[in-house]
Amino acid sequence: MEERKTEQSKHNVVMKGRDFLSASGVEDVESFDDDRIIAYTTEGQMTIKGADLKINRLSVEDGELQIEGIIDSVEYQDSHKPGSGGIFSKIFK
Repeated sequence: MEERKTEQSKHNVVMKGRDFLSASGVEDVESFDDDRIIAYTTEGQMTIKGADLKINRLSVEDGELQIEGIIDSVEYQDSHKPGSGGIFSKIFK
């Protein structure tokens, strides 16, 4: 079990052309639509922008995400990860 967690914590992105993206180390997907997908990874928040984006596979347990569509950009932000608590968890501690 411990080895599986270590493997899941590694974040990698593989793109094939501009129409396929595979990512590991994905912890959660916050939102998605045809032109934007926001996911939390072990390296921070990842935003994928494009057109006709579709999630082919999402396994939070395995930390895997596969996307097809026209990918224009992949951006990262250092932001809180799920479970780290937001403003309300800090107020009511």
